[in-house]
Amino acid sequence: MTTATINPPAVDQVHFRSVMGCLPTGVVALTGFAPEATQPTGLIVGTFASLSLEPPLMTFSVAHTSTTWPTLRAATRFSASVLAAGQEAVCRTISSKRPDKFDDVDWYTSPAGLPRITGAHAWIDCELQAELDGGDHTIVIARVLSMDAAHEREPLIFHKSQFGRFLSPQTL
Repeated sequence: MTTATINPPAVDQVHFRSVMGCLPTGVVALTGFAPEATQPTGLIVGTFASLSLEPPLMTFSVAHTSTTWPTLRAATRFSASVLAAGQEAVCRTISSKRPDKFDDVDWYTSPAGLPRITGAHAWIDCELQAELDGGDHTIVIARVLSMDAAHEREPLIFHKSQFGRFLSPQTL
């Protein structure tokens, strides 16, 4: 039996984004201090996920065009704040190109010296482990140093190009 190799048609980028937008994601602010900086730097990712329990690893991806990731990479340690429902303005501010974006964001320094977003649903302090090529993105693997969650808060969700919130059975 002979099988012919069929080249699938190219996937339209607009359609790809539309379909993938049907998958709800959390909204995570990655924050850190550039070497010798006193103000944090940060970016927003919707691709943050657990990767391994032993050792505890997280993964996320960052566009090659990101101007913030090189600064966070140089820091090697950063905090991931899982934004809470109602923190849409924090997301918009951190994802902006403004150089002073942390002037309008409430944050605090953790005992490990990492910036965390005040009022976040959860936080995960990480250390860069590896980077992999992922097409037009860099896939980042980070080791978890410490973490915790504010279980009374609900996470901010991004779905179909809109912010929303998860309604737990207790809130229905």
